[in-house]
Amino acid sequence: MSFLSAALDRVKPSATIAVTDKARALKAAGRNVIGLGAGEPDFDTPANIKLAAIHAIEAGKTKYTDVGGIPELKEAIIAKFQRENGLTYKPNQVIVGTGGKQVLYNALMATINPGDEVIIPAPYWVSYPEMVALAGGESVPVVCTAERGFKLSAEDLEKAITPKTKWIILNSPSNPTGAAYTRAELKAITDVLVKHPHVWVMTDDMYEHLVYDDFAFTTPAQIEPKLYDRTLTVNGVSKAYCMTGWRIGYAGGPAQLIKAMATIQSQSTSNPSSISQWAAVEALNGPQDFIPVNNKVFKERRDLVVSMLNQATGIDCPRPEGAFYVYPSCAGTIGKTSPGGKVIENDEDFVTELLESEGVAVVHGSAFGLGPAFRISYATKTSDLEDACKRIQRFCGNLR
Repeated sequence: MSFLSAALDRVKPSATIAVTDKARALKAAGRNVIGLGAGEPDFDTPANIKLAAIHAIEAGKTKYTDVGGIPELKEAIIAKFQRENGLTYKPNQVIVGTGGKQVLYNALMATINPGDEVIIPAPYWVSYPEMVALAGGESVPVVCTAERGFKLSAEDLEKAITPKTKWIILNSPSNPTGAAYTRAELKAITDVLVKHPHVWVMTDDMYEHLVYDDFAFTTPAQIEPKLYDRTLTVNGVSKAYCMTGWRIGYAGGPAQLIKAMATIQSQSTSNPSSISQWAAVEALNGPQDFIPVNNKVFKERRDLVVSMLNQATGIDCPRPEGAFYVYPSCAGTIGKTSPGGKVIENDEDFVTELLESEGVAVVHGSAFGLGPAFRISYATKTSDLEDACKRIQRFCGNLR
């Protein structure tokens, strides 16, 4: 009889973390490795945010806080939702967690019963189906191809909904593809959801501010007020504010759901770090002028990577609207043989051989629910990206 929980049979370790760990280990062993696996800005946390954390430490703000966040951070979140998304929440409709991941996990743990279904457009962030599985639910992936811009259509959503559907998880701009829904595309989806009052909407807006080419971001509850009472709008400070390690995510939603999520949190981690919370107050209330400056660099990197990958034999790389990922197809390399004699049978073989022969670490697309493809994070310095893309071109050119 196994000592470990049967729940572990339902869940896989994170593929993105595994790739980052492998790249780190190879680097430590002396290999020249460029890691493009981690979804983490290479920019430092802005100085005013760091200073706010230092001030909080010096002022002795180092005790337990309310489980769901300090009142000052809840007020900053309420102001943000009103200012940027036209959404009105009260303090009992807002929760702060240890990163966006905990907020999503708590929501699923608080609502999923065995047999409940969660619709997840694919390609998806690797953690969504695993969290659903841990909560005892069933993921219903809906494949969204490159031809459709990696976006869910109203027709495909309608087909996926059953009496057992509890949630749909929407992520725009998307990890892993960078695809972002226009207002019209989201409206078509919300029109379907209005007709199915038993389906709740979980929207992961973590990359809201990372959009390019004058793209206008919108979120479902903003587009369709009829969905307000069954939408959890999730966001955080990790990506736009370069605060991945500070671990602060948050959400606005119906008070009853928020209370249930706080109950789960009270028995797992309790409050997020008090210091990180005070830093997040400054992030949301302070100057936002560094975001377009960072975005200009991200956009240049996106354009560089898309251009160079499309010059690699057998690679086809769409140009995304947001986030800091590209999701190229490597279908043109399948069936070819590497210089080491290995036949590339799938995208996992492709990324393994690429790492072995050229020292470039990327994540295989099948981990995100759609292959043969791979994800590159271009949130790394431009010289490394250029070098990595040259190595990918060389690797593809050497396949026979």
